[in-house]
Amino acid sequence: MYKKNDQFEKFENKVWLSSPTMYPDSMRYVMEAYETNWMSTVGANINEVEKIAAETSETKYAVGLSCGTAALHLCMKLAGERLYGKPPVGIGALQNKRVFCTDMTFNATLNPVVYEGGIPVFIDTEYDSWGMDPVALEKAFEMYPDVKLVVYAELYGFPGNVKQIKEICEKHGALLVEDAAEAMGATWEGKQCGSYGDYAAVSYNGNKIITGSAGGCLLTNSLEDANQARKWSTQARENAAWYQNEEVGYNYRMSNVIAGVIREQYDHLKDHIAQKKTIYEKYKEGLKNLPIMMNPFDEMKAEPNYWLSSLLIDEDAMCEQVRSETEALYIAEEGKSCPTEILEAISSINAEGRPIWKPMHMQPMYRMHEFVTISGSGRAKTNAYIAGEVKDVGADVFQRGVCLPSDNKMTVEQQEKIIEIIKACFE
Repeated sequence: MYKKNDQFEKFENKVWLSSPTMYPDSMRYVMEAYETNWMSTVGANINEVEKIAAETSETKYAVGLSCGTAALHLCMKLAGERLYGKPPVGIGALQNKRVFCTDMTFNATLNPVVYEGGIPVFIDTEYDSWGMDPVALEKAFEMYPDVKLVVYAELYGFPGNVKQIKEICEKHGALLVEDAAEAMGATWEGKQCGSYGDYAAVSYNGNKIITGSAGGCLLTNSLEDANQARKWSTQARENAAWYQNEEVGYNYRMSNVIAGVIREQYDHLKDHIAQKKTIYEKYKEGLKNLPIMMNPFDEMKAEPNYWLSSLLIDEDAMCEQVRSETEALYIAEEGKSCPTEILEAISSINAEGRPIWKPMHMQPMYRMHEFVTISGSGRAKTNAYIAGEVKDVGADVFQRGVCLPSDNKMTVEQQEKIIEIIKACFE
């Protein structure tokens, strides 16, 4: 239990990592659905969300779905059939095909690859953005030139060089699926995240920059693919008076009720981004004298949505910390700290933080999958984490990184107190 600074009193009301922000008019379109009895998976709210989502992401079409993971699944299915043709019933569209994937992310980015029978190959992280390392991706294509699909996730709303990732994909004849679940409204070189991929997904999960409590959209510039995704999402029913089925489908459509919440939330997207930016900048200023750095990004090319403010402790300022699969221990040390200590300190005053995403190649379910990283000599290596050959970037960021309370309803006074308790961890 955290004991270094017991003088900090708890907040009466919990400060969350990132919680939904609702408004007096948040239910107006929900009530419209109720009053007109459009309570199923069709209706004006879904139509409007799809229209607004496409416009906001600078893509031609959006398909409203039950969640971001459903959107990613249909992205994989579309990409797989485009690359390899329609498989027999019961066989995934990516069956036994390697797919290059972001390593440091939530497993929802990767699981849809497996749903379609694909084999994830994890590409190491770069320090400059905490996203996929373009150099490692190039090395991966040298090792496996037959790979034709890359899955790229933008972490915490801070874009990496997705344009370069896209160019590498085009160079090697590969498609790009962009997981923009955390990056709605963020841009690279003025172009929206979600618009670089051949297919992309955004999320309206309860903690995202805007929310419907659930929901997501698949983004594409192909009307044919949008229509195919929409068909799959409604159990792949054919155009017949009876229930005619010629392929496997899914119950993935968005509810018109949830779409009502999302529709109104889009009015607040720019405000939420501005609020999150203010939080990030206050942390950066308040913690500037500590041996840490905040989420990195290219200030000339990237405009984040600042969804989650996070920090990375300098390597020589880390106290001893060890983690098992489910627990962590540390030894407190004067002038040093670690993620476990900071998270315990934050929790002790009734605020919520969390560790950085644990890289996929370190997860038990994916640990024996191939992992491509770059050694000091610039050579790509596989399974480097297991073999202990290299200190990979994703594992290092996970070891030293912390996601801070980033709720846009947090008061200035609350954030200042969080800053003070983080400072106290290094005393």
